[in-house]
Amino acid sequence: MKGFTFILLALCTFSCATIKTIDPPTDHIDISYNGKKSYCEEIPRVYSGVWYNFCLMYGEPSTRIYLGSSTNKLPWFVIDTVLSAISDTVVLPYTIIKQAEKGSLKVN
Repeated sequence: MKGFTFILLALCTFSCATIKTIDPPTDHIDISYNGKKSYCEEIPRVYSGVWYNFCLMYGEPSTRIYLGSSTNKLPWFVIDTVLSAISDTVVLPYTIIKQAEKGSLKVN
């Protein structure tokens, strides 16, 4: 049981998008990358970490190329999306209730 708890904690720690969107105090979330805003207006609370990463891609185009934002030729948001999908699945009972009570998260 201790091993399972450790793995669960590690997944939640490394899935940054899920941590940012699990329960923000103002029910609003900022989605931007290097100063570029997202075109998303809201994201559902269910699988919010995955939606957050998709909204990072759906934003103002950037003309700059940023080095060091990938591991083994994979962009960081791909890795984070996989880990967020796992973490979002674990917290699914909580986010379904929050979605029914409060609705979707607004994007600033």
